[in-house]
Amino acid sequence: MAILLVSLFLLGYLAITLETYLRLSKAVIALITAFVLWGILLMGHPDAKIILDQLTPAIFETLKIVLFLLGAMCIVALMDIQGGFFPITKALSLIPKNRLVWAISILTFCLSAFLDNLTTAIVMVAIINKIVENTKSKWFLLGLVIIAANAGGAFSPIGDVTTTMLWMGGQITPLKIIKHTFLASFVSMVIPTVIIQIKLKGKLSLLAFDINESKTEFNSSHRSTIFYTGITCLLLIPFLKWYFDIPAYVGMIIGVGIMALITGLLWSITPTNKKELFPLGQLLNKIDIQSGLFFFAILLSVAALDAANILPLLALKLNNSVNNNLSLVAIGIGLFSALVDNIPLIAALQHMYPLSTYPTDHYFWELLAYTAGTGGSCLLIGSAAGVAVMGLEKMDFFWYLKNISWIALIGFFTGAIIYVITF
Repeated sequence: MAILLVSLFLLGYLAITLETYLRLSKAVIALITAFVLWGILLMGHPDAKIILDQLTPAIFETLKIVLFLLGAMCIVALMDIQGGFFPITKALSLIPKNRLVWAISILTFCLSAFLDNLTTAIVMVAIINKIVENTKSKWFLLGLVIIAANAGGAFSPIGDVTTTMLWMGGQITPLKIIKHTFLASFVSMVIPTVIIQIKLKGKLSLLAFDINESKTEFNSSHRSTIFYTGITCLLLIPFLKWYFDIPAYVGMIIGVGIMALITGLLWSITPTNKKELFPLGQLLNKIDIQSGLFFFAILLSVAALDAANILPLLALKLNNSVNNNLSLVAIGIGLFSALVDNIPLIAALQHMYPLSTYPTDHYFWELLAYTAGTGGSCLLIGSAAGVAVMGLEKMDFFWYLKNISWIALIGFFTGAIIYVITF
């Protein structure tokens, strides 16, 4: 049965990578895979109740992560609807050309730690399109955005899906993951920024950006209030977890409630909106429900392999193949995540390496958070940020491979070496 389950999981994952050719959503394929795997477990086990007892907590644990992600999308959507990101665009448009590359890189790195790498990439695409004219220069900057967004998300418990999974799974804690992986993540952003700064020196062509706010619906103070409220709500989540031991997904629900209250009040007192209801349709359109379903299904599929006791055996074989060198395991997983989505990889590793052997804040978990978060930058399809940029800007896969991948790889290995030497 083990061979059958692993084969079906790999077949489902292959179908997900070929979703464009199959004309099926990856969420649908993942849901079918999860249904088939759990169905085989139920039919193949002599006591179905034992499998059902494992299925119920697996669903609950998976739903907590999905609820957290959907809540984050909701907060960012509320910020976007009322122009919360306009102050950032305005500030970047006023920065001299010779400092713009560094400004974009550092801003992306910081935003990703608060918003998440996918959302940050989408926001930065919109911003760069308003201030940069030349396509090739824009692509270099967007390549840097992918690298910086993944680096910024790697050290933050709310900045990347995989880091969030490790936090919610009890493998890491917010303060220690920030303290121990910040330097490695920062270096993995700085090195590529230096290289791209040299490549773009004297080649940037900027658009004239209209900063006349009188033409816009929301004034400056309104936008600033929205932006800082959203950031505060997201920062509130790890604080509630640390101080009151409130679960992360519950903290996210509280954050969404606060954000909805503030944005609703500001909307109602805006003169042009007094007779209009808040555009709920815009909010729903900005939340990626399909991604939520995909996360739910793929995590549930991995849980099926764990219920069949397959993952602990794979962990043992993986350790033996590298003589129990955890650094090599983590770095290898990071590079592999550039080819294979890092979410199922992390989900599998969480089951493969038990907390009883590798406790919370263990060296392995922290290095894994860094490598899984930044390794995806090495290929355009290796991270959610990369896929978003590719879809929005029609960036060419082979152009990225030729011009950005080697830069991302240098940053990845430099950061990993610094972490290994330091800790």
